[in-house]
Amino acid sequence: MADCLVIVESPAKAKTIGKYLGSKFIVKASMGHIRDLPKSQMGVEIENGFEPKYITIRGKGSVLKELKDARKKVKKVYLAADPDREGEAIAWHLAHYLELSQEEDCRVVFNEITKQAVKDAFKSPRKINQDLVNAQQARRILDRLVGYKISPLLWKKVKKGLSAGRVQSVAVKLIMDRENEIKAFIPEEYWSITAGLAINGANFEAKFHAWNEIKELHSEAEVKEVLAAIGSQPFLVSEVKEKERQRNPAAPFITSTLQQEAARKLNFRAAKTMSVAQQLYEGIDLGKEGTVGLITYMRTDSTRISPVAQEEAKAYIVGKYGSDYVPETPRNYTKKNANAQDAHEGIRPSSVERDPESIKEYLSRDQYRLYKLIWERFVASQMSSAVLDTMTVDLKAGEVTFRAAGSKLKFPGFMKVYVEGNDDGTTEEDKLLPPLRIGDETKTNVIDPKQHFTQPPPRYTEARLVRALEEMGIGRPSTYAPTLETIQKRGYVAIEEKKFVPTELGELVIQQMEQFFPEILDVEFTAQMEGELDHVEEGKEDWVRVLDQFYSSFEKRLEVAEEEMKEIEIQDEISDIACEKCGQHMVYKMGRFGKFLACSGFPDCRNTKPIVKDIGVTCTKCKEGHIVERRSKKGRVFFGCDRYPECDFVSWDKPVEAPCPDCGAMLVEKRTKSGGTVQCTACDFKDELKEEAADDYAAIED
Repeated sequence: MADCLVIVESPAKAKTIGKYLGSKFIVKASMGHIRDLPKSQMGVEIENGFEPKYITIRGKGSVLKELKDARKKVKKVYLAADPDREGEAIAWHLAHYLELSQEEDCRVVFNEITKQAVKDAFKSPRKINQDLVNAQQARRILDRLVGYKISPLLWKKVKKGLSAGRVQSVAVKLIMDRENEIKAFIPEEYWSITAGLAINGANFEAKFHAWNEIKELHSEAEVKEVLAAIGSQPFLVSEVKEKERQRNPAAPFITSTLQQEAARKLNFRAAKTMSVAQQLYEGIDLGKEGTVGLITYMRTDSTRISPVAQEEAKAYIVGKYGSDYVPETPRNYTKKNANAQDAHEGIRPSSVERDPESIKEYLSRDQYRLYKLIWERFVASQMSSAVLDTMTVDLKAGEVTFRAAGSKLKFPGFMKVYVEGNDDGTTEEDKLLPPLRIGDETKTNVIDPKQHFTQPPPRYTEARLVRALEEMGIGRPSTYAPTLETIQKRGYVAIEEKKFVPTELGELVIQQMEQFFPEILDVEFTAQMEGELDHVEEGKEDWVRVLDQFYSSFEKRLEVAEEEMKEIEIQDEISDIACEKCGQHMVYKMGRFGKFLACSGFPDCRNTKPIVKDIGVTCTKCKEGHIVERRSKKGRVFFGCDRYPECDFVSWDKPVEAPCPDCGAMLVEKRTKSGGTVQCTACDFKDELKEEAADDYAAIED
């Protein structure tokens, strides 16, 4: 008979831990929270010290009966929910339901699900940390106060089904503010002059740097003056600077940086990243080795790494790459955010010896790609700096100075394993310069002046928005993914080309919030609230006082809003397209993936259709239809024939009008963040993608 009952959140975690603990332990899953505030009412007694009224979550009856029956058969119960506020709250609710003493050492926590970590955790159980529980309760109640007080007001004044939340409202406002910046942006003209030069048969480029007092070119007139000053004079090397530069690796992942890098490199949404990371954390069956948790806990804002993991990484790196690839002392990374909790380590593999290739056969494609990202980032974080030889050369044509810069990788260091991505998708390439000495004269191949215009700030991608929220101290690791999902589901923002765009509904809601609840949208106020919740967790602040301080002013604003907020009627934009089912005009609606058409006769007629965009290419399959741009149910852009279903042509890649110059088959555009190519679907033809690719290839003669 088993002596102990261990309760975790998920069956996968239960399966992994059960194999480590042996027959004396029964391991069961609570399937997440067992109690919560009721959905149908506020569930908080505001006048009674914000006392929450928890109820059993619907559908959990059979799970709770199973846990209670198991409790009767054992001498000891251990609560092993995740090591964060949420996990502590789950443990607290379970203790309440199973009538465990608050003084009992029943709480077990571990940062990684490995045999040693789990066994060590059971050697030192502790009491439930009430400060952690209170911090979670305070956040839950705070969000309930905001949501259940403001949302009904928005239903009455704007539209049914709306919601308001602290973090989600700030996120929508950031997106809306960025859109307003873009609309108000006035492009400014500027010019560049690039000189194509050569010496001893080696070609290189130099760019305009200075002439008299001019260092930036703002007009064609200035460019003409510079070109006149150059005339036919040769370019002579006037200064050469060479130096060695070190480049350091990025820190191990925290939750936000993992979400950002997975978006950049794997094209993962934040929710998908966290879902796959949860699978890796809870355990994967590795055949003979059994089920193993592959990474440490993925909800963390700390970059700290344990000395044991650092030593294991050092041994691996020395064995794989040599002693030159490890620094003299282990790398430790400072917290970027002053409010970071440092309760857990950074996200790392539970054992660096399990390199991605050695376990690839046991992982799904998504699991493998995310694990590889985490493994490489961690290993690189413990490696030596890369060393680059840099060279900066000034050349003079008369009094006009041009500058050329180049670098060469002298020692790869961490770059042997991993290089951090960036939001614009560009990669650093070594631009090597030929040997140059002061006084050298170069041959001028071409002088190329180009006109440019400044660009507005970019719209937020998921990665950029997560980074912005993190830098501002808004939200915590567990909140980023659900926040991004919520603002899309509510229709406050849409996704266009993987970037957030505010909807008319989102703008209306934020305008009302700005007028009547400005503190909810105030970044500093929201960050301050996060700080106070952290103080509750640390036992430095009373959670009831935090809520009371917030609600005293919030209640007054509610009263004003009830009286002064005007009702707004949202009018749908009418299209000139008739509904093919009932003949009424269709109207434009905004969904989570952008605009679509819906019948104005709703709810009597529920016909909807996507807005298609003709790309000006004739269908290569039926030769009659036109290729149009469509969206899948998940919002992904694809291309198909407008005669569907008569013609079932479909392509993920954008077709080009002209046929392949080599074999006559269809050409398509293959795009990446940094550019793209035009490729044939039948042969090996490939060419660089130009801005007007269709026009360029239409000019090709058969």
